[in-house]
Amino acid sequence: MAVLTPRERPRRWSLDDIVVTDPPIIRRAIGAASIGNITEWYDFGVYAYFEPTIKEVFFAHLGDTAGTIATFGLFAVAFLVRPFGGMFFGPLADRIGRNQVLATTMILMALGTFAIGCIPDQNAIGIWAPMLLLCARLLQGFSTGGEYGNAMTFIAEYAPDRRRGFLGSWLEFGTFTGYLLGALVVTLADATLSHDQLLAWGWRLPFFVALPLGVVGVYLRMRLADTPAFAALEKESEEREKSNRTGDEAKILAKLWPYVLVCMGLVVVWNVPNYMLTSYMPTYVTSTVPDATGGGVSSSTSQWLQIAVMVVALLTIPVIGLISDRVGRKPIIWTGIAGLILLAFPMVLLVRTDNAFAVFVGLLMMGLTLICFSATMPSTLPSLFPTKVRGAGLSVAFNVAVSLFAGTTSVVVGALVGLTGDLNWPAYYLIIAGIIGAVSVYFLQEPNGKHMWGSAPAAQSEAEAEELVGAQARRSGPNSH
Repeated sequence: MAVLTPRERPRRWSLDDIVVTDPPIIRRAIGAASIGNITEWYDFGVYAYFEPTIKEVFFAHLGDTAGTIATFGLFAVAFLVRPFGGMFFGPLADRIGRNQVLATTMILMALGTFAIGCIPDQNAIGIWAPMLLLCARLLQGFSTGGEYGNAMTFIAEYAPDRRRGFLGSWLEFGTFTGYLLGALVVTLADATLSHDQLLAWGWRLPFFVALPLGVVGVYLRMRLADTPAFAALEKESEEREKSNRTGDEAKILAKLWPYVLVCMGLVVVWNVPNYMLTSYMPTYVTSTVPDATGGGVSSSTSQWLQIAVMVVALLTIPVIGLISDRVGRKPIIWTGIAGLILLAFPMVLLVRTDNAFAVFVGLLMMGLTLICFSATMPSTLPSLFPTKVRGAGLSVAFNVAVSLFAGTTSVVVGALVGLTGDLNWPAYYLIIAGIIGAVSVYFLQEPNGKHMWGSAPAAQSEAEAEELVGAQARRSGPNSH
């Protein structure tokens, strides 16, 4: 099987065809898309760091192990409905536009997070407390299923071809900002409130912050027009639009199954280390390792180490995205894959020590490996699908892969460690993800500098547009048509 290439006829682009997007509009588009990631990962950060508190509030009647599994299970259950959110919102974005869908998912995400803070504890309403928490998590999962794939599409379709790596990386800058914000809020709450205050009311406050974040996000998104690529698609023909409305996305995607599989493999290699670092490592460092070996570091030390790693990642992602516009996406993705396969055991062994600096180095190695994917995937994955089914293809492939293989990382690895007593399961899991990623990236065509499949080339200035037309003319020769 050869490297996958977009199946479209060669075309001679004129200056009128090339899309030129003003830098101020691009900056607004990035901000509008990233704010959703900030809200989504703010909730993930709050939930992951508040895991011991949430366990006491909602699962006090269960034992320690069962309570931990139940808490992580509610974290993972949101991923079960993400494919349904992707199947609903992805095709909808291909029909009515990316922007309207992103505003809707933003509202639902903020309401779901805010609702968690309003739920009475188990002492007040009994079994209804975890049931309402389950409902709120399902709402979050459904909305997230339509959020991330369409946010990637939104930025990719706005970005000029030569800067898509750098501009797309800002979406993940929003991810790490949200997680860092959640970690900081929880750490400060732990430091300033007593245990009884946290259980009584303090744990609710971080979840309430999601509502104003959501209001800001909706405001930013509603100020923008839809992407140039979608606007051009709408103008192509009435028949094409009518076809899109009849549900032909499934038939088109069925024909594009190799691209769907490659997309899913890339999502796995990206998100397994993502959830390993952000969701499982806090518990692994502070509970699993100490229970098994008597080592480990304190909860507060672990929180500050995670925050330090997030800060490094936050500052590094745009730099890696910028480099990918120079050297290509694939070399950086290959670097991340090599890091997962070769350094998985050193990472985990360092994290298992009771030396804070060694734990930091292990977490940092995992974080630096992760950002090789975080900085490149937002600009890589949208290139795998044509414009007319990009929202559907990306949303479905992304969310199915996350739900089945990546979002369940903390539950699966935690269960495997508990069943086998082998503390090296995080390393095994990272290596397996690296192998899946290696197979997927082998079949990936380098997307750097190329226009989006089914869309006209995009430039950041008239001069660059003229340069693109001139370069195409020189490659084609004077007699090409």
